[in-house]
Amino acid sequence: MLIDVHCHLTAPEFEGRVGEIVEKSVKAGVKAIITSGLGYEDGLKALEISDCRVVYPSLGVSPYMLEGYEQVIDLINRESKRIVAIGEVGLDYWRVRDDEERERQRRIFREFIELSKSLDLPLIIHSRSAGRYALEILFETKAERVIMHAFDGAAKHAVRAVERGYMFSIPPSIARSQQKRNLVKRIPLENLLLESDSPVLSPIAGQVNYPWNIIVSAEWIGKIKEVPIEKVIEVTGRNAAEILNLRL
Repeated sequence: MLIDVHCHLTAPEFEGRVGEIVEKSVKAGVKAIITSGLGYEDGLKALEISDCRVVYPSLGVSPYMLEGYEQVIDLINRESKRIVAIGEVGLDYWRVRDDEERERQRRIFREFIELSKSLDLPLIIHSRSAGRYALEILFETKAERVIMHAFDGAAKHAVRAVERGYMFSIPPSIARSQQKRNLVKRIPLENLLLESDSPVLSPIAGQVNYPWNIIVSAEWIGKIKEVPIEKVIEVTGRNAAEILNLRL
């Protein structure tokens, strides 16, 4: 089954169109969509649009917009039975170059990891230009249920994460990313998931992305792994349902 493990239906690009987008996604065969609320207000919106039949919420913060993150922790604690994951959370060394701010990112990242362990919820990890460093913290803290979203690091680091059972979600931008193709080559199908990260990471640069474009991710994984797309959809869907505890 087609499951989009990470997108942002609360994005301005989708304002007033969420129902239409979900309906079109379902018609395209998508069974579940995980929408990530970033920050407190966006988190409330993610909860509001989640019906927990097709659309499910995750709650987190952008690593480069951490003001008020304590409110998000409170919200996660209040809604822990309803959300399917904590995320996205993590590190972003592409936007943040200041050493003190990076240290703050690492400290807050550890707080979210401990929260995920206490609530027994999986983590969806943002690690732009910081893949190796994010993985080091995850290993050090013994995080277990982990989805590395749109991982842009070296495949050799991803292989170490696979040994610990971590999952890697692949966006439609694999159509224009050699790095993502190299990643898929090295990671077993049993550790792969599909994500759109819509409205960004479209298969065509500059275009708005949508949840149904995860079929593009599945097509590329099938091509690289030399397996039928039906198997890719089956295995990634099973992987997603298991780590996110979805009953579909």
